[in-house]
Amino acid sequence: MASVSRALRPRPRLAAPRLGCGLRVACSVPAYGTATEKAEGGLAIAPAPATTACPVVRSRQFLCKAEANISGNLPESIPAGTSQYEKIVELLTTLFPVWVILGTVIGIYKPSMVTWLETDLFTVGLGFLMLSMGLTLTFEDFRRCLRNPWTVGVGFLAQYLIKPMLGYAIALTLKLSAPLATGLILVSCCPGGQASNVATYISKGNVALSVLMTTCSTIGAIAMTPLLTKLLAGQLVPVDAAGLAISTFQVVLMPTIVGVLAHEYFPKFTERIIFVTPLIGVILTTLLCASPIGQVAEVLKTQGAQLILPVALLHAVAFALGYWLSKLSSFGESTSRTISIECGMQSSALGFLLAQKHFTNPLVAVPSAVSVVCMALGGSALAVFWRNRGLPADDKDDFKE
Repeated sequence: MASVSRALRPRPRLAAPRLGCGLRVACSVPAYGTATEKAEGGLAIAPAPATTACPVVRSRQFLCKAEANISGNLPESIPAGTSQYEKIVELLTTLFPVWVILGTVIGIYKPSMVTWLETDLFTVGLGFLMLSMGLTLTFEDFRRCLRNPWTVGVGFLAQYLIKPMLGYAIALTLKLSAPLATGLILVSCCPGGQASNVATYISKGNVALSVLMTTCSTIGAIAMTPLLTKLLAGQLVPVDAAGLAISTFQVVLMPTIVGVLAHEYFPKFTERIIFVTPLIGVILTTLLCASPIGQVAEVLKTQGAQLILPVALLHAVAFALGYWLSKLSSFGESTSRTISIECGMQSSALGFLLAQKHFTNPLVAVPSAVSVVCMALGGSALAVFWRNRGLPADDKDDFKE
């Protein structure tokens, strides 16, 4: 899934520890509260620079738990100063799992309502959402990756070593047919999805780290996705690694680079564009989840049960392995949650697009379509579970500004 408002982007420190939480899912609210409220738990609201990540109230920024190791509890009610526009976007974002379920039902039983978003339009929609992620990034964000090589590196390792090998092992163990096995391996080799940023926010994980890990895996996808797919699935069906690399560059990397450059050199223009994107993002995200389901609806009706098991198993085990790998690396709870979510949630929409464009058998695209739903629902459920558990009072911060 792609995100729905602005990316959760890190910002430089000002007077206090600050990691940006400009949710591409509209987590912005007006400033309120005091320093005392920080100590008592709950999210702190603080003034932010002019280029704040909040799409509506650009002079304020919603600071996440990850910024100062404080509680991530949401306020009991939205402050009176919040605009009606923000309230609507906040509501639509919070109900994202509901939209996924609704889109899935429509895709299966009324596919004609969503299948118009076919390959070309699907490419444009996915590219637009990658562009919106790039618009929230700066060159400083990439330098931050260099200051956190081990933390970001463990996430990258989980994304491009554990997840692909897991997909390959499940495909062989369950003796999937060649096209379905190829599709499962393909989606397991895709980069992290922007939905992981939202799930990390909900779970009280490290939002800034999540954004950086998503960015790094997105950039790495141009080489890793085609290479790993060729290596693991090439023995099952012919794999056009060069074609996969070109498509990944066109749909993922190029829009992201354009967004970064636009933010760097045309900040005022960028802010005007982002101001109108939240609701468009909500609609596009829902369509990018529903359209793949609609396009394989007939297959799902006849073979749905046997397809759901391997995909659900892929995500469930990936969440678990990502979490325990982080714990073995001596990371704190918030960082472990972040890496777990990054490992378990990837850009299934990209997998679906690549399967459509570069594989002749339509069944290759089916695992990615099922993954869109499993990823969104599984990630959301895990995030809510962790949110209700809270964080240890002595949880350590593994992230360097």
